[in-house]
Amino acid sequence: MSITAEIKQSLIKKYATSENDTGSVEVQCAILTERINNLTLHFKTNHKDFASKRGLLMLVGRRRRLLNYIKKQSLSKYLSLINELGIRK
Repeated sequence: MSITAEIKQSLIKKYATSENDTGSVEVQCAILTERINNLTLHFKTNHKDFASKRGLLMLVGRRRRLLNYIKKQSLSKYLSLINELGIRK
């Protein structure tokens, strides 16, 4: 259910705004999206896992708050990020 270090590093490399960037909002949204996608696949086989479902809802809420922050800062960054991540809104 969690992501591996290699996947996390590739996401950081892809969405980083500078060379040493590991915690920008774009990177955090990309990592959260990967975790959310992994959990949704988990629920296709384990539909009674209610504790993890709560965790999934918390991750979705955190990603939503980060995306709202990006939207306030720059609408063009927001639109490009949701298109790259495949998020609808």
